[in-house]
Amino acid sequence: MNEVLYSLAERFISYIQLEKRYSEHTCTAYRNDLLQFFDYTTAAYGQVTIGDITHVMVRSWLAGLMEDAMTAKSVNRKISTLKSFFKFCIRQELLQQTPMAKVVAPKISRRLPGFIDEKGMKALEDNRSPASVTTPFIFSDDFEGETHRLIFEIFYQTGIRLSELISLQESRVDKGNLSIKVMGKGGKERIIPISSRLSTQITAYMEQKRRELEEFEPGVLLVHPHSGQRLYPKYVYLMVRKYLTEHEITTYKKKSPHLLRHTFATHLTNNGADLKAVKDLLGHASLTSTQIYTHTTIEQLKKVYQQAHPKA
Repeated sequence: MNEVLYSLAERFISYIQLEKRYSEHTCTAYRNDLLQFFDYTTAAYGQVTIGDITHVMVRSWLAGLMEDAMTAKSVNRKISTLKSFFKFCIRQELLQQTPMAKVVAPKISRRLPGFIDEKGMKALEDNRSPASVTTPFIFSDDFEGETHRLIFEIFYQTGIRLSELISLQESRVDKGNLSIKVMGKGGKERIIPISSRLSTQITAYMEQKRRELEEFEPGVLLVHPHSGQRLYPKYVYLMVRKYLTEHEITTYKKKSPHLLRHTFATHLTNNGADLKAVKDLLGHASLTSTQIYTHTTIEQLKKVYQQAHPKA
């Protein structure tokens, strides 16, 4: 164990956590990446200092990861971690230049984002399962069912991330202006418009929450239907996957809350929304992250062309 490098890694993690306000998930991933890299340098090169680390060491580590069948996406994440770390070291005047300048990231094959078609989302809205006639209702009419229904509605109508949904505050819902204020990545706030229908649903949910639960976590909009505590990621993830699977809402394999975010963006772009507006709604830092949704639009255009053009 190289305690000097480990201590420096913790200083970096404190920096991105407290000053850059990165999420807990991101900080954990960055810490794991750095500790894995330092474990490698210690095993391969001994007790090196921060100034001893070269691009050759980094390349060697990354090559080993790829030989172990790590995906290009995961390798790129580790490269991003090291780039941020060494920039921090330069700002702290521990280094004059970064060893990452000569490290090239592997190319990632961009896949079209999965999404639920409008028919599937209509089934959720109508609360009628397309999978079974004998059990037609998707959401039960009790508080648990209403909680689950509202989670789906907020995901689909706003496109927010799972972490943003869990941290939503009642005070951030503006019924007068029909909008919600969301705390996104890096502590950046954004305002997302909502429909009058969703606003009414949120109001009804808050009233039902006060009727049904003797105690619940104050301020938080969505709570666990039994304990009244703030929702946790695994609960929402498993709940979303359960409904999408059992009621055959989509055939897409990766059924997760993020699929609803993709659905929100895809439906907007397919119906002519300006890409920059979609970027702002999603809270993307750059337009590059949003442009992947134009591929879906192109696929839609191809489909129309093939169906309508006599020479297709």
